[in-house]
Amino acid sequence: MYTQAMDTMAREGGAKLEKVLRPEEQALQDRFDARIDAGDFIEAKDWMPDNYRKTLLRQISQHAHSEIVGMLPEGNWISRAPTLKRKAILLAKVQDEGGHGLYLYAAAETLGTSRDQMIDALHSGKAKYSSIFNYPTLTWADIGTIGWLVDGAAIMNQVPICRCSFAPYARAMIRICREESFHQRQGYDSLLTMMRDGTDAQRAMVQDAVNRWWWPCLMMFGPPDDQSPNSAQGMRWGIKRVSNDTLRQKFVDATVQQAQVLGVTLPDPDLKWNEERQHWDFGAIDWSEFWRVVGGDGPCNRERLAMRVAAWEEGAWVREAALAHARKQSMKEAA
Repeated sequence: MYTQAMDTMAREGGAKLEKVLRPEEQALQDRFDARIDAGDFIEAKDWMPDNYRKTLLRQISQHAHSEIVGMLPEGNWISRAPTLKRKAILLAKVQDEGGHGLYLYAAAETLGTSRDQMIDALHSGKAKYSSIFNYPTLTWADIGTIGWLVDGAAIMNQVPICRCSFAPYARAMIRICREESFHQRQGYDSLLTMMRDGTDAQRAMVQDAVNRWWWPCLMMFGPPDDQSPNSAQGMRWGIKRVSNDTLRQKFVDATVQQAQVLGVTLPDPDLKWNEERQHWDFGAIDWSEFWRVVGGDGPCNRERLAMRVAAWEEGAWVREAALAHARKQSMKEAA
């Protein structure tokens, strides 16, 4: 049973006691399991186990929060972009991220929660977002590096979600992944221009940005598989399709070749090709840093959350005006 590991009520002597289902509940559970095994998509109005619904709500809402908070590290560089072309590209990218958040909030709402509830969870600290967005963007090279590495890691993570068992999430991810591919290409192009046509100082700026973002990007895929018990449950349900370690290895293998073309050095002395495995070996990740940032003690955690709360409060009049207009239109239609 897909929900057996999570759907427990108590412990006795260290053993889990399974929840006893009524015959009609068991029939629904069996039908759900059969659909998951068959690779079917689950729609919002279909019956689903409570833990499946809760897991989806947590994952989709936190994904949405990440898209919205992810606008902040790059947004403050729009006015400082080096050319009009780069400014237009960055404006389009930040706008895309806002749209991604809206798609995902809409998908989460189909599971029975409101957008206000999700926003409240973010602002109160109950809900998390990707740890990568708690690092500062110190130079213009950071913007290109985010496009290349951060969005590259995001694509690696998100393409398998296009086959997620929950259909509204899978559908939202198709467009999101297409746009993220544009973001990755524009970031790489920006760095390539600096490395080929820039000054020595600009090339050093790119290398410095890569040095700072490389390890946090590897952390984006989540803890090692043997330290991520919820990952296995998500894979059984078809919410997650590929394990954390497999995705991380795939990202490293692809990025090493891109770095060679770009002309930058990845900051890992243990990085070397393993002929036997036919993969690149890489060094140990500092997971203590990952958990520290996730726990709220990263370089920009407080700043990012404070900016989101301030933007929400300052935009209250817009939401109130939109609701008043909607009520007025509704009254006109009723009359």
